Amino acid sequence: MNTLLVNTKDEQELHLVQDLLSKMKIKTRILSSEEKEDIGLLQLMNEADRAKKVTRTTIMKKLNK
Repeated sequence: MNTLLVNTKDEQELHLVQDLLSKMKIKTRILSSEEKEDIGLLQLMNEADRAKKVTRTTIMKKLNK
């Protein structure tokens, strides 16, 4: 299964595209802002350099700022 993401300019265009896909018997799903952020964070995590190690002390210093 493939996925297509479509950004619409407004609600009217969103419903038009959704209705068209529905008539073609293609499943649709509207993502919330939080779900879109989660996808972005996941992508960043997958691209992160995991070869570098950071000490616990360094992490705690950053968190306490």
